[in-house]
Amino acid sequence: MTEHTSSLPLALSMGDPAGCGPQITMRAWQALHPARGTPFYVIADPALFDGPVEIIDTPGDTAAAFPSGLPVLPLTETLPPLKTGTPDSAAAPAIVESIRRATQDVLVGKAGGVVTNPISKAVLYSAGFRHPGHTEYLASLCEDATGTSCPPVMMLVGGGLRVSLATIHVPLMQVPQHLTPEHLRQTITTTAYALQRDFALDHPRIALTGLNPHAGESGTIGTEERDIINPLAATLRAEGLELTDARPADTVFAEMLDGRYDAVIAMTHDQGLIPVKTLDLWGGVNTTLGLPIIRTSPDHGTAYDAAAEGIAKPDSLIAAIKLASVMAANRLAHV
Repeated sequence: MTEHTSSLPLALSMGDPAGCGPQITMRAWQALHPARGTPFYVIADPALFDGPVEIIDTPGDTAAAFPSGLPVLPLTETLPPLKTGTPDSAAAPAIVESIRRATQDVLVGKAGGVVTNPISKAVLYSAGFRHPGHTEYLASLCEDATGTSCPPVMMLVGGGLRVSLATIHVPLMQVPQHLTPEHLRQTITTTAYALQRDFALDHPRIALTGLNPHAGESGTIGTEERDIINPLAATLRAEGLELTDARPADTVFAEMLDGRYDAVIAMTHDQGLIPVKTLDLWGGVNTTLGLPIIRTSPDHGTAYDAAAEGIAKPDSLIAAIKLASVMAANRLAHV
């Protein structure tokens, strides 16, 4: 990937203020500000942070404030009294405001990308949040702003792997009905374009996993590879993509680590996340492809227990900030 950064700051959402977000954000600033990389700010209540804070008025103030303290754009919503480690649905309006404003800052060109701290969907649902999750809310904000459909694709980056998911939070028994040629094509083409635009890979090489053991063994252990995955792969190769047929999922990730592929597209959630988290449990990054903005996130949840003990690790957030910076710069260079 290109080793330069966007001139715009990154916008961080605060995540659940009772979770790990405030701790890992301050610790990420403490780790990154001496290196003077891409500056970032967080939209939050300044009182959440145990460390030096610089309250700013606009994202444009971030670069000047960043060397001295964590730049914070204050919320307009008031946070209720909170106990670290104890989720509270009364914080939901402030959580949503932080996500919305960070996303809007990127959409209007005030920030180069958004890095979202972890949230609890249960906290938001209990307060009436109507979106299935974080990613779907971001996609909705982007669609409202652009008037264009933005079907998102989840990619995990870590441990030397880039892994997109063809299905995400789908019960295993229902996965085959979600693997339609149309849906799989959208996942593959979105991944290929993002590898070119955001990862600076002019001719990305993509491997597909099989759904079944041994990629179906020519239809003897399942037919999805023979009937859906491989015919679509042949069509997309004819359209110019460098793409494999379905490969056995128990070896394809090792093949990527050997340098044969630039990304793998996994057919199921766990099929893709297990290798990334096994190789890099603390430093993996969740990035959303297919949006008009850069979005990355730590590849973990709110970590209420670690937050309560004051031991939340910032590694994944640091990796998400670094990746968002490189992706933003690559996207600018691609225009």
